[in-house]
Amino acid sequence: MATTIPFLLALLSLSSILFGTTKATDPDVLFPGYPSPWAAASGASNTTILDPSWAAAYARAVAFVANLTLPEKVNLTTGTGWQSDRCIGNTGGVPRLGLRGLCLMDGPLGVRRRLMRLRGEALGAEFRGKGIDIMLGPVAGPLGRAPEGGRNWEAFGPDPYLAGVAMAETIQGIQSRGVVACAKHFILNEQEHYRGSVDVRIDDRTMHELYLWPFADAVRAGVGSVMCSYNKINGTHACENAWTTNYLLKNELAFQGFVMSDWGAQHTTLGSALAGLDMTMSGDGGPPPYRSWWGGALTEAVLKGDVPQWRLDDMVVRIMAAYFKVHTGEYEAQPDINFSAWTNKTVGPLHPSSNQSITTVNEFVDVQDDHAALIREIGAKSIVLLKNTDNFLPLRDPPSIAVIGNDAQDPPGGPNACPERGCFSGTVAMGYGSGTANFPYLISPATAILEHTRHSNTTTTFTNTTSNWDPAAAAEAARNASVAIVFAAATAGEAILSIDGNAGDRNNLSAWDNAAALIAAVAGANAHTVVVLHTPGPVLLDAVAAHENVSAILWAGFPGQESGRALVDVLFGCVSPQGRSPFTWGASEADYGAQVMYSAPDPKNPVQVFGEGVLVDYRWFQRHARGMVFPFGFGLTYTRFRYSDLKIVRKGGVQGPYPVAKEGVTGPAPMYGGVVEVGDAALEGYMPPDGFKRISPYVYPWLNSSQGFVAGGQGNISEFPAAARNGSAQPLLPASGAPGGNPGLYEVLYTVTASITNEGDVAGTEIPQLYVQLGGEDNPWGVLRGFDEVELQPGETKTVTFELTRRDISNWNTTTQNWQITDREKVLFVGSSVRDIHLNASLPAPEGMAWHVG
Repeated sequence: MATTIPFLLALLSLSSILFGTTKATDPDVLFPGYPSPWAAASGASNTTILDPSWAAAYARAVAFVANLTLPEKVNLTTGTGWQSDRCIGNTGGVPRLGLRGLCLMDGPLGVRRRLMRLRGEALGAEFRGKGIDIMLGPVAGPLGRAPEGGRNWEAFGPDPYLAGVAMAETIQGIQSRGVVACAKHFILNEQEHYRGSVDVRIDDRTMHELYLWPFADAVRAGVGSVMCSYNKINGTHACENAWTTNYLLKNELAFQGFVMSDWGAQHTTLGSALAGLDMTMSGDGGPPPYRSWWGGALTEAVLKGDVPQWRLDDMVVRIMAAYFKVHTGEYEAQPDINFSAWTNKTVGPLHPSSNQSITTVNEFVDVQDDHAALIREIGAKSIVLLKNTDNFLPLRDPPSIAVIGNDAQDPPGGPNACPERGCFSGTVAMGYGSGTANFPYLISPATAILEHTRHSNTTTTFTNTTSNWDPAAAAEAARNASVAIVFAAATAGEAILSIDGNAGDRNNLSAWDNAAALIAAVAGANAHTVVVLHTPGPVLLDAVAAHENVSAILWAGFPGQESGRALVDVLFGCVSPQGRSPFTWGASEADYGAQVMYSAPDPKNPVQVFGEGVLVDYRWFQRHARGMVFPFGFGLTYTRFRYSDLKIVRKGGVQGPYPVAKEGVTGPAPMYGGVVEVGDAALEGYMPPDGFKRISPYVYPWLNSSQGFVAGGQGNISEFPAAARNGSAQPLLPASGAPGGNPGLYEVLYTVTASITNEGDVAGTEIPQLYVQLGGEDNPWGVLRGFDEVELQPGETKTVTFELTRRDISNWNTTTQNWQITDREKVLFVGSSVRDIHLNASLPAPEGMAWHVG
């Protein structure tokens, strides 16, 4: 399902320094990230699960894991190596019990709530049909701190509320089809430059209120897995970071699933295991003799006592619980893997890295169903109409149309000519890197517009100019047409590829391929110029927006395989535009509060301070009074709407102050199956079966020698505080209590309603947005806390309803390590964008509280 769609709003005292910079190698300082929480002991006993939706899955997982040997447990935690099996990632299996290894694949990533859910369901169905167990998506990291960020297009926009809603809807859609979703990249992976070494310095409040927020929504939605990222956080790599994984994710958010590494993001055996990593991908890349940080090295670590058995058991129980939570039927009934990620040929090696086991690897099972119609609908309804002078659009079969620009054309060599879309030729419908998919086909704008003119029973003349580098020819074509549609584009992606010197992150916010000169030439020659943009985020549009001959501007993002047809639906009025921009369009790069760090004083040890705090995107623009070409949440339609009758109802009987989370302690760390004797001298039992022939460089869980340990000598227990291996009962955090955090966070305090009337002559969909001003000098002007979609016929009025929870009006208190509703007055605003506010009112103080005004 090639659907890298634009991610639109319509879819739609312990201090941080203690947590962030205390090193695991300093045994004299209490590090609050240890031990790694054991999910099956989250309540007062070992069998109590905080979320009932996980209870049945955990019961099955515990029963399964209790039957496993030590090597079988390790086999499920460790990838078999890059290109060692048919999928992008593969774990070992348990052949003795009929469980094949798990198959992991990247997803085409990409907001109307209905379409978010439907998109997730379609992705899940397609992945399930291919035999994939775990889809590597959706994405909340990067959130989109810097507009040039290379992988921003894979996510949902720089607002945490928007990202959280999109994550939850997508996850529930994917997992409803029997595929485990993986929320990634956890956390602060906000750029591609230095992504494997950059040390991000962040304060505790910003972490909670901005970057952790959408992951909390993912956990509350029941996501089965989370992927830790490449970067460091406050001095420690993400996949070895006990603060982010143990303390925040598994303890505070009570995450019940498993944490996997990004490919090559694991750097240690013990550090990753003790800091909460549960699965390593792709499994290889470690030091000799095992060439893996886990595999046989982890088996040794457990036998030596460096990694407690309860920690290994917790890894495997988490993996299997996530599998059982979404899998239907018996585990032996996994769908067959019917494709290869490494070749498009029918026959090839089952294990490409060793070129062995030649067999049928691609069965070409068609799993597309009727998803083309959904892709087209998403593409059309996600288009953002940024300008429409004198209601120029929709087009009404003009006498002649000139289509101008490389971005309108069919890609030379076909839509998949460049591996992982790593080139810039022809129309751009997705970014590049591991978040891509092969197009089954790609309908370009030029093809779709020509198709429309031929089948619309009109006499419209169609001309097509393909080059961006001949402004004179473009101007001539425009001059001879009644309407000129000029296309401009940019792309971005992963740092594994570079296009025209852009190594993942964009080097600037300009449209590519001489686009500015092309647009100027066309607009100078035609008074009815329409500009269409395919970009991963904002580009500089100040001059284009101000040009008197530019009648309309549309941002179509990366719309996927039905790109051209989706655009035609909006251009000619079959679909009224209803997308809203998920980011701010600034007049210059300097207007944004954060940029990509392209160079560092010490390139070997780059450090990046997120000094802007929570003031990202529109929050920064509002605080610093920066001019916006187009604001966050903005988008025009083919009609107009009136807002009225704002009402706020405070929910009775619900106190403002937080209810106390579940108090007490967990049970002790459980162990399942036979207890491993530390220092076990009978190492023969952990060797491969007699007669087993290894495939090199496949990663296995067995020891290399029965004569003694060969990985890392006698271990390095002293490098970690005793708490790292402490399996005794642990206190429950006040901010925890259930997946997503304290259940009291999600109690509704207010119901807000407003009336919206369509005052135009055509049907349309409005996207009302609710912003809350939290009060105080440290908070932004306002933060998004609700959005909805309202379809209205001409003259029709409907009531829209928003619910505000305790979380929605709270700030993170770094001293108490809990959420808090401050006593500053809260004001809400309802409008069409962050700058187009129609209604506002003060929130009455919650029960048991009074506002401090001024």
